[in-house]
Order: sequence, then C-alpha cells, then structure tokens
Amino acid sequence: MTSSDTSRVRRAPWVDVRFLLGIVLIVASISGVWFVVSAARQTAPMIAAARTLTPGEVITATDVRVVDVALGTLDEAYLAPDELTIGAIATRTVNAGELVPHDAVGAGEDAATTVVVLTSSTDVPASVDAGSIVEVWAAPLLERGVYDAPRILVPDATVVSVGRDDAMVGRGEVSLEVVIPRADVAAALAAMSDESALSVVPAVGGGR
Repeated sequence: MTSSDTSRVRRAPWVDVRFLLGIVLIVASISGVWFVVSAARQTAPMIAAARTLTPGEVITATDVRVVDVALGTLDEAYLAPDELTIGAIATRTVNAGELVPHDAVGAGEDAATTVVVLTSSTDVPASVDAGSIVEVWAAPLLERGVYDAPRILVPDATVVSVGRDDAMVGRGEVSLEVVIPRADVAAALAAMSDESALSVVPAVGGGR
C-alpha cells in the first residue's frame, strides 16, 4: 500500500463524519421549517368584538363572537371564550371585528368611568361615532340667551352612540351617549342642570 493510499484510508472516517453531520443539519433544518409552518397553521378560538366596545360597558355574549385564528405565541395576549366572565367591562375601546385583548377587559367593580347622555348645542362632524374620543365643552348660562366663554368640561370622553332626533333637525342639536371619568360626573351633571350650552368636538388625535 502506498503512502497516498494510507492517507486516504486515514481521512475516510473524518469524511464520513462530515457527511453525516451535513445530513443531520439538513434534516434539522427541514424539521424546523416544518414545525414553524405547522404551528402557523394551528388555530385557536378567540373572542372578537361584534360591535365597537367602549370603556365602562358591560360585555355580554351578544357583544362578541368567537373566531378561529392562528396567533402562535401571541394567543396569550387575547381573550379566549372561556375567559370572559359575567359582569366584565371594557376598559378601553375595542373596534368591531378586532380581537379582544386581556388588558381591554376588567372587573365591573374596578370601573373608573360611567356613561351619561348629553345634548350638544352644536352639530358634530359625521366622523364622530361609536368609539370616537371627543372633548365636551360647556358655556355657562349668564342670563336668558347669554352665555359665558366656553371651557373644557371633559377633555377625553368616549362616544357610545350618536342620535339625531327629528325634532332637533334645523336646530343643530345632537344627543350623544358618552363615557366619561367618574371624577367628571359631578361637573357634567351640574352643567346640564344649570342649562350650560354643551358642545362636543373631536379631540386632537382622537381617532380610534
């Protein structure tokens, strides 16, 4: 046997190891891709808002629907059907069709907001609807037909609904159901009782 033959025989085991290592890496790569694709195809039932949910609202079965979605590791961030408890409320706005995050739902006793119905003395833009963030301004009544300068009454109210009564057509008045912080309730009720002129305007950056 020549020296070159001896050298090839000595290198053969290392060549086989590198070959086998390459096969192992290829198999591992294919398995990893298969796992990722398989995980992406797996779906789980989650809760989505059937309509726009606003802060302070009690969430009932008719307000949500169950959808099958593929979220992977993100599924822990959203509410599953068996996690919606009786009396749960929305703590922030969730638009219709969106999945309901865990941090958008709280216990009823923890509510820091409440819903009031008020009448805006001026019309509101058509873009203002359920879920819109608005400012409520009040101009105190000085004497019949005379009002003081308007000032912000509630800086961040969330619209629940907008209603235009036929009786108000031509008067520019709009009735709105809005969610306001409990700390602002007393001032809002006082403004309504003393016949202040209330106006509702979109808040700056108040998109949903």
